Parts: sequence; structure tokens; C-alpha cells
Amino acid sequence: MSKESNVAAVDNLAQSYDALSKEVGKVIIGQEGVVKAVIISMFSRGHSLLVGVPGLAKTLLVSTISEVLDLEFKRIQFTPDLMPSDITGSEILDEDRHFKFNHGPIFSNIVLADEINRTPPKTQAALLEAMQERSVTVSGQRHLLPNPFFVLATQNPIEQEGTYPLPEAQLDRFMFNINLDYPSYEEEVTVVKNTTAPQKYQLNHVLTGEQILGFQDLIRKIPITDNVLEYAVNLVAKTRPGTERATSDVNNYISWGAGPRASQFLVLGAKCHAAIHGKYSPDIEDVKAISNLVLRHRIVRNYKAEAEGISEEDIIRKLL
Repeated sequence: MSKESNVAAVDNLAQSYDALSKEVGKVIIGQEGVVKAVIISMFSRGHSLLVGVPGLAKTLLVSTISEVLDLEFKRIQFTPDLMPSDITGSEILDEDRHFKFNHGPIFSNIVLADEINRTPPKTQAALLEAMQERSVTVSGQRHLLPNPFFVLATQNPIEQEGTYPLPEAQLDRFMFNINLDYPSYEEEVTVVKNTTAPQKYQLNHVLTGEQILGFQDLIRKIPITDNVLEYAVNLVAKTRPGTERATSDVNNYISWGAGPRASQFLVLGAKCHAAIHGKYSPDIEDVKAISNLVLRHRIVRNYKAEAEGISEEDIIRKLL
């Protein structure tokens, strides 16, 4: 690809992002930052974890994005009795007495893992291979998942009864951890007005699966200067207590820091953040803009941090 065609492709990505956000905005009032983060993770070929109390339109957001993107969408409601085969599918005997694989709901472009922390680790682990390898193995047979493939999981932060916290390995598979806040008073008035009257909006398809795959390849081709890449890697290295780059805050308040996957996602996310804002190469500000989303679920606070009320965001803010 020539330099001119790459520039045109980045311009096209920025325009597509604007069209996509405008279309999603017909249904989702406010939450612009959340919509932006989900789209960045999709364009970067990453998965996202949406954390927020019930009623903040997490499920509606995911189904709206899948509709606007013209992709197949499946929702899995995670419950304590959900089995791995309920996600991946299973082998069944057909009428000719041959085993045939019955595809589970994971075989979709966008999979909503609703309340992912309500199911035991054995079932959570069924998602691990799918998220990382983009395939599932059943009875020794490997089945490839459709492309593009995204897992968008939701989690309720307040209800801890009957939940199984996600293990670090599972959390690390998510590119972004996105917090949803309550809407502002004006936004809530608009939401209530829109949802208690007849629905009038008509959603248009903005992008196809093929175009998204093209954008995912484009993001990886975007050049990044050494100083920005080194800034991202250095930022992640600083989160690891007991190492030469760790700050005093990190040594005092963190028991585990972020791994190399955080550096990869910081660079990819920064490239995409730059592209949707019409820039042809990311700078340090693009890395800072997504650092919270990438790092907050990859650093583990110790008891001292919890006792003193110091959050992951406080530590990241000091690192920046």
C-alpha cells in the first residue's frame, strides 16, 4: 500500500468512527466515552469488560453497536449453573448415528457475556481459549470462530453475593476495562423521555465485517515513533513493584503489576485513538488517553492501598 492510500484509509477510518458514534448516539444517550472505548477496542481486535451498576444500558449498548455494525450478535446470560458446553457447543448424535458438532452461542461476531462473574471459574475458562485463540476445542477437534470476533462482558461491581471474581489470567484477556457512571440529570431526563414514549429511531448499518477487518489491519500498519513506544512500555514497567523502574507509590500500594500484554494494548489503542482523531501517528497524549482503560484491571492493590482508600486510578494518575 502506498503512503497516499494509507493516509486515505486513516481518513476513512476517522469518518467511519464519526458515523458509527452518531448512529449509536440515536439510542444511547450520553456515555460518549464508553462508546468510544468499545469502538477503539473493536478496531484494535480487542475485547472489553464493561463494569457498572444495573440499568446503565450496558446490554443495550452492545446490541446497538452490533446492529449498526451489521454483525451477528449473541447474548449469553452467565449463571452459577452454566456449563462450558452451554457456551462452546457440544457433540450430538444425529439421525444417522454419527456425532456432529452443535455450535454454541460463542460462534458469533459479537458475544455479550452478561454478568460474567456469576459463573464458576470452570465456565469462565471456556471463554479463555475463544478470546485468545479465536477458536474452541471440543472432543479434540478445533473449531474456528467467525471473523471479526469480539467478547464484550458485563460485570456488576456492587453485588458480591453468589459471584466468582474473574481470575487475573481472564482479566488480562480483556483489552479494556470500561467503567460506566450514572448519567447526568439532563441525560437521564432525555433517557426517560425517549424510553417511555413510542420508539421512533431507525438504525442504519454503517460498517460490514469486511470493513472492520480492514481497519484492524490498518491499525497495525500505523507507524509509531520509538519515543512514544518506549513511553508506553516504560509506563507499564513502572507498575511492577520491586523492579528498578517502580515508583515508591507502586512499591507501597501494589502487589502485582501489569504484564507485557498491557504494553501491546497501550500501543495498539494509542494508534487507534490517534486514527479516529484524524492523526496519522500516535503521540504520548494518545497513550495517556487510554492508559486507565488498559491498566486499571491489570494492577493488583495490596491491603495498605485498600485500607487507605487508594484506587487503581489514583496510582495510574501519579504514574502519568
